[in-house]
Amino acid sequence: MTSTTAIAQQNLLVLLAVLPFLASLLLISVSGRAAGILAGVAMLAGIALLAGLAGPVMSGDVLRASVDWVPSAGLSLSLRMDGFAWMFATLVMAIGLLVVVYAHVYMAGKDRLPRFFALMMAFTGAMQGILLSGNILMLVVFWELTSVVSFLLIGFWHQGQAARDGARTALLITAMGGLCLLLAMLMLGHVVGSHDLDVVLAAGPQVRDHPLYGAILALFLLGAFTKSAQVPFHFWLPGAMSAPTPVSAFLHSATMVKAGVFLLIRFSPVLGGTEAWFLAVTGIGMATFLTGGVIALFRHDLKGLLAYSTISHLGLITALAGIGSQGAILAAIFHICNHAVFKASLFMTAGIIDHQTGTRDMRKLGGLFRLMPFTGALAITASAAMAGVPLLNGFLSKEMFLAEAVAWHNGTWLDDSLPYLAVVASAFSAAYAIRFIASVFFGPIPDALKDRVSEAPALLRLPVSLLVGVCLAVGILPALVIGPVINVAARAVLGQDVPYYDIAIWHGVNAALMLSLISFGVGALIHAMTRTRIPLGPEARPCCTACADSGSLTA
Repeated sequence: MTSTTAIAQQNLLVLLAVLPFLASLLLISVSGRAAGILAGVAMLAGIALLAGLAGPVMSGDVLRASVDWVPSAGLSLSLRMDGFAWMFATLVMAIGLLVVVYAHVYMAGKDRLPRFFALMMAFTGAMQGILLSGNILMLVVFWELTSVVSFLLIGFWHQGQAARDGARTALLITAMGGLCLLLAMLMLGHVVGSHDLDVVLAAGPQVRDHPLYGAILALFLLGAFTKSAQVPFHFWLPGAMSAPTPVSAFLHSATMVKAGVFLLIRFSPVLGGTEAWFLAVTGIGMATFLTGGVIALFRHDLKGLLAYSTISHLGLITALAGIGSQGAILAAIFHICNHAVFKASLFMTAGIIDHQTGTRDMRKLGGLFRLMPFTGALAITASAAMAGVPLLNGFLSKEMFLAEAVAWHNGTWLDDSLPYLAVVASAFSAAYAIRFIASVFFGPIPDALKDRVSEAPALLRLPVSLLVGVCLAVGILPALVIGPVINVAARAVLGQDVPYYDIAIWHGVNAALMLSLISFGVGALIHAMTRTRIPLGPEARPCCTACADSGSLTA
């Protein structure tokens, strides 16, 4: 590589890091719908910058850049991008662009639009800062910045009590977790002798053999678990549903909560590989996977159901990070992408339904496929991907998860129980997906919706259509569409000597496939047994039905 090329790549990396913050500052000075256009242009520019860096990253290079921050104190802005960070940053920018397009229509006529888009760009910048930080202390700075900006976004319509409560709870839980993470990073730097991420990532044996390992691990996991809404810290995430729907789509798919699982995967070579890591991370992950799925089944609010399903899928990814094998890490990275795509589309669909019908309460919905067939087809496909139906992206990573759950790892009681826990949790995932489809799109049309509900504007449906198209493309042609990206990301975490994994849609009749079929059957049975009873019950926690996007509570 020539010095000119290296300098150009460093400049692109620096520009990528500062672009969202520059756009956020510019958005304050614009007015009206121009704010959405400027935010979209900034996201497009970010995607272009990532495309410019794709060549060396896909070749396995690690790009670095450093900018003097406070020279007198010896502080610099250290940036680092490898395949894992590139994949995640691309996910953030691509879904961010679609969310901005969606919000441009969804938020039309609302007040304070420039402030809304400015906060969205600042949120994007904070997330990119986590992904690109080359210094573990700088990573914590951006980590806490995501908590602060999400507080402002969740409470954007602060005239509603639930919006204020949800924002405060989210800030309290995630910021306190951030303080624990800061202590862990300070101790980690002390043990390693450096706060440089490259040095830390190469010091796994040294860290695991140190007397402070237990304390570092506990504090580190508190930071990661609070951000990724793992049990028992999961309760803040449903309360965040008082945020505008575009915020929910972005927060639940590619940002904020995904920062926690990013951290677990990124630092698994340093802190993982021990029985304590396996029991804590996989144990909490499986508990969250099951808890989120069970509660999601009993929610009546569409966004409430999707919020708990996010918690459940975050638990699945966390469990894979805890297992820590090469296949498990690759499956975790793959499911991060898959979940981001189908969950963003589902939250946008929930917003479309609310926008067109005036309610998100599934007890007041039904038969919408006849009134909104295009939206219905998109929602059904995305829900099937969430449940892990074959020929959709969710099926592939779920089957990889089940294969890892079956495989022997360390012979502990948790390892022995993984296949059974995985089937039960997956069954509830299928059950709440079936309930979502059946309650909203089939059955009789409520009288209140007849003759007044129609399809949403095409531009509102466009982002959902593109995301559902990705679900299909990845599900049918995974090796071609996403295989190289996932493999490069996995090698960035595990090392360049990791063999290339061929992601295929068919691996024969094996244990993972049989467990998947069993989970579908049990999920269908759970829905059949509960479909008439659940609508008769109240929400377990009324505050978590979430606010309507106007800021008032829904029924």
